[in-house]
Amino acid sequence: MKIVFSPQCLEYGYPGHPESPLRLSSSYEYLKQKGFEFILPHPAKIEEILLVHARGLLAKIRDSDFSDPDTPNLKDIFYYASLSAGSAVTAMEISLSEGRAFSLMRPPGHHATKDDLGGFCYFNNIAIASQKAIMQGRRVAILDIDCHHGNGTEDIFKGKKEIIYLSLHQVPLYPGSGLNSHGNCFNYPLQPGCQEDDYLDILQSALAQVREFSPQVLAVSAGFDTYEADPLTDIRLKTDSYRKIGNLISGLKIPSFCVLEGGYSHQLKLCLYEFLEGLRQLPG
Repeated sequence: MKIVFSPQCLEYGYPGHPESPLRLSSSYEYLKQKGFEFILPHPAKIEEILLVHARGLLAKIRDSDFSDPDTPNLKDIFYYASLSAGSAVTAMEISLSEGRAFSLMRPPGHHATKDDLGGFCYFNNIAIASQKAIMQGRRVAILDIDCHHGNGTEDIFKGKKEIIYLSLHQVPLYPGSGLNSHGNCFNYPLQPGCQEDDYLDILQSALAQVREFSPQVLAVSAGFDTYEADPLTDIRLKTDSYRKIGNLISGLKIPSFCVLEGGYSHQLKLCLYEFLEGLRQLPG
């Protein structure tokens, strides 16, 4: 199980912002102690970003010509966002040759639409990597297990036959979308307070749709803000719930790459570890 990570993603931050360098620095150190293998990413190329984003969005971020209360206009954010997107592409490429990989980078991406940033996201990392796989002739399924609906990913891929998007997310919650399914986009709204048993039942329904679609690649928007102590959400998963989730995904036996999205508790490192352990073990 290779993890794609660059310490450069720890170089930026905004005081008091929940999407902070600390969430990844502690996770990296913990996973390194557990013996995971890390490789460095390269920034996404302009042409890769433009596979899913409008030139206007790229120019806004490159030229620091934007203002968003949740998504700060920070020095060199174009580089850091490009590096995070490039890490997702690297993870996708590793999964095709080795079966699975995880992109442990920030900023996250699934709220970035074709034309706009938002929700801590600048470029849509998983969409860029998935579209590149599509351009290589692969059928792709995206499974989004972040607690927030990936409105950006749905915006980019809605109506495209070569891909399906499935999202399990809390409602009501930012960004307020994902109440209903639309064509190739399947949404599974979760009530606040949802417990592990109900969550896993719904996840298995989503995975059944993945099997029916028969993708050649599975892309996972891996958010860990469904953890019971996350400060921004209200889903009640435990740390060992993520081992079960990873094991269910592994059971699909599809080349899979995962891209970190949310997860803002101090236990992110434990949630990540359990997920990775489940993902690299075949079901018993």
